[in-house]
Amino acid sequence: MKFVAAGYGSRGDVEPFAAVARELRERGHEVCLAVPPGMIAFVESAGLAAVPFGSNTPSSMDPTDVVRRVMQLWSEWAEAYKALAVEADLLLAGKGEQGLAANVAEYYGIPLATLHFYPGDYATLGGVIGGLAKQAEDAQRRELGLPDGIDPAEQTLEIQAYDELCFPGSAAEWAEQGRRRPFVGGLTLDLPTHADAEVLAWIAGGTSPIYFGFGGGVSLPSPVETVAVITAACAQLGDRALISLGSHDMSQIPVADHVKVVGAVNHAAIFPACRAVVHHGGAGTTAAGMRAGIPTLILWIAVDDQPMWADAVTRLGVGAGREFWSTTLDLLVADLRSILTEECAAQARELATKLTTPAESVARAADLLEDAVRSGR
Repeated sequence: MKFVAAGYGSRGDVEPFAAVARELRERGHEVCLAVPPGMIAFVESAGLAAVPFGSNTPSSMDPTDVVRRVMQLWSEWAEAYKALAVEADLLLAGKGEQGLAANVAEYYGIPLATLHFYPGDYATLGGVIGGLAKQAEDAQRRELGLPDGIDPAEQTLEIQAYDELCFPGSAAEWAEQGRRRPFVGGLTLDLPTHADAEVLAWIAGGTSPIYFGFGGGVSLPSPVETVAVITAACAQLGDRALISLGSHDMSQIPVADHVKVVGAVNHAAIFPACRAVVHHGGAGTTAAGMRAGIPTLILWIAVDDQPMWADAVTRLGVGAGREFWSTTLDLLVADLRSILTEECAAQARELATKLTTPAESVARAADLLEDAVRSGR
């Protein structure tokens, strides 16, 4: 079978596509993996080849330029899908690109599958952007000579890349709507980093630390200030802090004795050795924290899925959440105290036993994609 897997975004968006692509290749299938140019080196580090999909998303963008940039991306995605899907047996896309990918899949007469990292329909954009998205999809359909009035969701296998228990009730609701939205669990490559051994040695030299990290695609306005607040909070609590700053410059950041600042780490290796995890609320990081069986504090930054995950860990009794930008030293200390309890820790340990493992998740996803090709839908 020949699969095309094209995902757009930062590491948290791209890694699930790479994980599925690796599993499919190990099963003997031909897979064309397409990712933003800036993510090619990352997937190559996992031993995977990839081709560019669209252009890179800038770390910051003038709000007045958003519409132009989004329209440029839609045009790039539409052209890329049409070129990539030639002679493919199935097209795998992201939720945000689902409408454009659905048109191309219909054009070639092949099944479409998408990866969703939180509940909801693909067409969640509102206002001006939502209207322009619909216009872009309609224009693409006309260009491809396709009829009007097709709902992409009705023709799509929408794989939910998280565990069903995180959002109870969703499955029953979707079944009534006739949606094909099977749950597989979080999809990850579990890639080691060069810092893992050093970090684990540091952890072994003292009490279990609290992990802090805010995603590879996030540009913190003041890493120095962020580290200072975390340092002060953990000093008040008598805890050590492990702070992952990703690609931020760490050379000018003062570091106290109870703090270690690093770049990227392998969450699967490091989280189980930590006391708790504090992060931005990305689906992948949330899954890693829950699988590690430790309490979670989500300080969400983006207003898409991150607040949803903050609500989920709160509802499950394994953590808490609030907006990153409104967090103060006093609030951070109070939030950490609320999750650093034996009750929360016990609930987190119990939840971890109910979650799918990374191996189970990627195998389920690959099974679904193979079945979709065999059935032709």
